[in-house]
Amino acid sequence: MGSVATLEKLLPVLLAFGCGAVLARRKVVPAEASKAFADYAFLFAVPCYLFGNIYASDLGALFNWRALSGYAATAALAVLMVGLAARARGVREPRGVALRIMAGVQVNTAYFAVPVFITVFGDAAPIFPVLLFQVCVLSLVVISVMELGRADDAAEGGAPGDGAAAAGGASRPVRLARAVVASLTTPLVLACNAGILLNLLALPVPKVVLDGFAFVGDSASPVALFALGLHLGGLGLDVRGTTREEIALIAFKCLAFPLLAWGVCGGLFGVTGDWLNYLVLIAAMPTPQNLFIFAQRYDVGVDLSAALVIKSSVAALLLLPLWIQWAAA
Repeated sequence: MGSVATLEKLLPVLLAFGCGAVLARRKVVPAEASKAFADYAFLFAVPCYLFGNIYASDLGALFNWRALSGYAATAALAVLMVGLAARARGVREPRGVALRIMAGVQVNTAYFAVPVFITVFGDAAPIFPVLLFQVCVLSLVVISVMELGRADDAAEGGAPGDGAAAAGGASRPVRLARAVVASLTTPLVLACNAGILLNLLALPVPKVVLDGFAFVGDSASPVALFALGLHLGGLGLDVRGTTREEIALIAFKCLAFPLLAWGVCGGLFGVTGDWLNYLVLIAAMPTPQNLFIFAQRYDVGVDLSAALVIKSSVAALLLLPLWIQWAAA
């Protein structure tokens, strides 16, 4: 795929994202509306797309265990690297370390990877196994650390918000269980699991239902990108205020992590061809918006998380043509 063809593939991505940013900056569409668009994509359109495509997929080809094992090993190595780097910088609080690990290792699947893969490859199926691994493993580890850390703070008379949570009377195991259940019952995960289950059981789904899911799912890509553009356009981008830690985390997420995926998956696990390209491109996706949601919920690193979500999204978008060119080489 040449440079011109790469840019042609990216034009719809840039159009949806750029229009959202411009309309928000000019206040034609309020930036606050990004939440409504994002909720539509996250809670409805993307799950419809995931269900329909997983149900119709060849699960044997979809769940390439060599590729998934390689990506898991890459993520584990990245977790260790980011955790050690955070400790070396003097971050001792476990929740602060967990937040930085999430920023450097997790990827924005629903709002970035899915629309990019649909636009570039015409199919987002390779993202499904990584999405499930991310939600069912990586997110659960982060949630566990956050919940246990919040319980410790409340016991020691910590932040006011933590005290309010403790006042509800829920014990640490109960709150942790609630967080885990909430993570596993998001529409994205439920849609993936429902598609896998019906596929394995070979249960017929009426064509009119699948057509309905496809109709709604087709709107997932442009709406998610438009919402992201509105969000970033409303918040703005303070480049001058970027700290060294932000630069390091963004560089790791957008450059080092995909290169690490290429080395581990290709060199150690023998992943080749399309799957190696998919995994490298997935790893190059920006920090997920959930980072900011987690930071707000657990009152840790809120400003840092907001800056990382915005700036890594811009950096990933700028680097996207290079990674697509790499994948097509």
